[in-house]
Amino acid sequence: MTLQTPVMHDAAPHPGVMAGYLDSLSLVERLHRLLLDVVKDEFERLGLLDINPVQALLLFNVGDNEVTAGELKSRGYYQGSNVSYNLKKLVEAGYMHHQRCEIDRRSVRVRLTAKGRDMRDAVAALFERHAVGMETRGVITFDMMDELNRTLRRMERYWTDQIRYIY
Repeated sequence: MTLQTPVMHDAAPHPGVMAGYLDSLSLVERLHRLLLDVVKDEFERLGLLDINPVQALLLFNVGDNEVTAGELKSRGYYQGSNVSYNLKKLVEAGYMHHQRCEIDRRSVRVRLTAKGRDMRDAVAALFERHAVGMETRGVITFDMMDELNRTLRRMERYWTDQIRYIY
């Protein structure tokens, strides 16, 4: 097996691109933490204190589907053991139902219970309220959101390629 060293380019990035990239990285990181805080604050207002924001977002992302932990990881929502831990906690708290897969007995499929669907609906209502608020206040328009999402998807594709392929 031969180890390949990464290709180093002689050209440095344009200073504006480098500064913008570092600013984007910082924003993505802060936005993720803020999202968790926003969900936590909403749940505190509603008196829903038995799950954490990561678990609430997991319920939201599962939605009406029946999935395995591996499927959630492959969709890019969650990493490694934290998805298994959170699924276990959600099953114990009555937010999810789990059933061993008939074909592969090692695999467990999960789906939301009625309690889980109520929690998912609370998160969906929060997100809808935010979308309406941002649009109403002129914070972001549909076209701006569309361009932002296209840009973030390009960044996601680039990072995915960096993980999967050695240049």
